[in-house]
Amino acid sequence: MIKPAKYSLYTTDGERIITIDPITKTLPGGTLQATGVFRLKDGKVNLGEIVFDDNMRQWEYTALGDLTHEQASEIATYIQDKTRQELEDQQID
Repeated sequence: MIKPAKYSLYTTDGERIITIDPITKTLPGGTLQATGVFRLKDGKVNLGEIVFDDNMRQWEYTALGDLTHEQASEIATYIQDKTRQELEDQQID
């Protein structure tokens, strides 16, 4: 996943719109490369980062915010699915 995305997280307190901001690096030629690090924000509040291994299978949440492990897991799964879809779309083009 190389573009920021919004994720609707439904909690007992209502819907929270979480912004997922992928940290990328620019390769020679201007190509963006994913780093496996994703910053999370709720409005202007920093919620920490989800950091994946090289295979995008294992992850950890650097808990600066108030997300539970289950909520972080839900967001991590969304990131994995979105990244998988982006890779499949690139292979079609």
